[in-house]
Amino acid sequence: MKIKYLLVLLSVFAGKLSAQNIVTEITPFNDSRVITTGVPFLLIAPDARAAGMGDMGVATTSDAFSQQWNASKYAFSTTKSGFAMSYTPYLSKLVNDIFLGNITYFNRLNEGSAFGVSFKYFSLGDIEFITEEQAQQANVLPIIQRPNELTFDVSYSLRLSDKFAMGVSMRYLRSDLKLNFGNNDAEAASTFGVDISGYYQGEEKALADFNGRWRGGFAIQNLGPKFKYDEGGQENFQPTNLRLGAGFDFIFDQHNKLGVTAEFSKLLVPTPPVRGNKQVWEEMGDGVDPNNPIDEYNPSEGDVEIENDNNYIISGQDNDVNFISGIFQSFGDAPGGFKEELQEFTYALGAEYSYQDSFMFRLGYFNEHETKGARKFFALGAGFKYNVMNIDLSYLFSSSKVQSPLENTLRFSLTFNIGAGQYSEY
Repeated sequence: MKIKYLLVLLSVFAGKLSAQNIVTEITPFNDSRVITTGVPFLLIAPDARAAGMGDMGVATTSDAFSQQWNASKYAFSTTKSGFAMSYTPYLSKLVNDIFLGNITYFNRLNEGSAFGVSFKYFSLGDIEFITEEQAQQANVLPIIQRPNELTFDVSYSLRLSDKFAMGVSMRYLRSDLKLNFGNNDAEAASTFGVDISGYYQGEEKALADFNGRWRGGFAIQNLGPKFKYDEGGQENFQPTNLRLGAGFDFIFDQHNKLGVTAEFSKLLVPTPPVRGNKQVWEEMGDGVDPNNPIDEYNPSEGDVEIENDNNYIISGQDNDVNFISGIFQSFGDAPGGFKEELQEFTYALGAEYSYQDSFMFRLGYFNEHETKGARKFFALGAGFKYNVMNIDLSYLFSSSKVQSPLENTLRFSLTFNIGAGQYSEY
């Protein structure tokens, strides 16, 4: 039990460090500048279909979980409405009570519009507290707390033409990571966010030996103000994220289809600058004036910026800005220049084969640069359809030196389609 408590507590602590956007003073320079935000659980793929194709969903065909990636896809759904739920274990090699759960409902109102609602819950498991005095007593029950984070979303999508739709989602977010043990003022942090998305789906056209159809999509997710975990704490950025994707469907006949998709994403959050401590800097610089460019350590072009009496921003820009300024700043503030900006893009490649719309097999690959988190993994997935019910499974194989908390994890999704086949898009 003590081991379990320690592991979970470390997970909570690490998550909170990530959430608070803490930048360690770096002297000398460190090539790794991972962008951290608050509520990072929003970047975890919540459904097995998307996970089985390498964590993508902005340009794939519509399904019940479209709200998590691109709500505008609902306007192209061939199903009148649907209800879906998913379960994703997290750190399953260490504990069995940390998970991400999701429930989603959507309804296509008519030929041109649809709406969706969803609830997402991230549990960090049970943490047991007991004092030394209590531990020496018999039959003393520990205090159990359950840190968690959750979101509630509502979306609306509108078809602007036969081939293009746009959507908007509103989100309420609540993060309760504070451990209320001997601290009566512990409260949960809360804020709101907005997603804006678009989806293009072309007409099916006859090609040489098969028919084909193009797809494309974009989404700007988690647009919203910065927030604090406690009254006197540091403000945290939401994980504002830009997603761009495109795909093509190979329709060989009425039974066999193959869809291939590529997706790129980038956090629209300022890159942490390279900072130095005055005292250490002067010792390492052997008396070099810190107000002058420090060429000895090869920083990016630019002078040392005095942040306060003790610290210096050696390279990059100050990230103490509001979220709107942060979005624009994120495209040109990397200390390593344009090369580092490109390194902040992740990409995913995925494929989905379906037979008679009853059996689906999926493959995917996700890549993130080594200096920006080093998430690299392959994914396998499968789906089965029986009457109105869909069952989807996925499995992740990490290919990075950094172990993924989702490695060797089986994810599960269940969907109930109501009014399947009521709309036709072919």
